[in-house]
Amino acid sequence: MDELIAFLRSFWVLWLMLLFIGIIAYAYWPKRKQKMESYGAIPLRDDDKSEANHAYKN
Repeated sequence: MDELIAFLRSFWVLWLMLLFIGIIAYAYWPKRKQKMESYGAIPLRDDDKSEANHAYKN
């Protein structure tokens, strides 16, 4: 059993690498370009202050 655990622990780098590649592929997939660009513009938007205050009250 200890050998199995040691064997599986050696794959944590592989699993993290696959997760990272999956996240990058999701973000850069051509179909999602417009959505990701709109998310990137969120900090640059000028929102009405009454709307921003309303969001914090909820």
